[in-house]
Amino acid sequence: MASPPLHTTRHKEKTISVTFNHTIIAAKDRDKSAKFFRDLLEVPAAPSWGIFSNIQLDQGVLLQFAEPPVEIQMQHYAFLLDDELFDRAYARLTEWGIEHWADPQMKHSNQINNEHGGRGVYFKDPAGHAIELITRPYL
Repeated sequence: MASPPLHTTRHKEKTISVTFNHTIIAAKDRDKSAKFFRDLLEVPAAPSWGIFSNIQLDQGVLLQFAEPPVEIQMQHYAFLLDDELFDRAYARLTEWGIEHWADPQMKHSNQINNEHGGRGVYFKDPAGHAIELITRPYL
């Protein structure tokens, strides 16, 4: 019997495509982080439970914010936005006084980049994670 193609998964005898479903993002204040991303990315509140404050992105992707009992290690999260939402999100970053950069090395302060045929910006979220907003995917 041949193995299924690498891009599919068997679940209850049904072949499905692999999609990203959810991740847990460490936060100093889970509600503050969830609200920050809801306001920045213009996404509605999602049901939350237990130790999680949740937001839901397109295609059902769930971001779950939780407060771990350990020091938070910086992670990198990149979000692909359409041009109009990028403009509004960038305006919010500047209005909120959030330091931002055109590059991940944080050398070009208060600028955006024009990489990969689109625009991008880097900044830190309330927990100190490196966040990237882009208007075109890398691939």
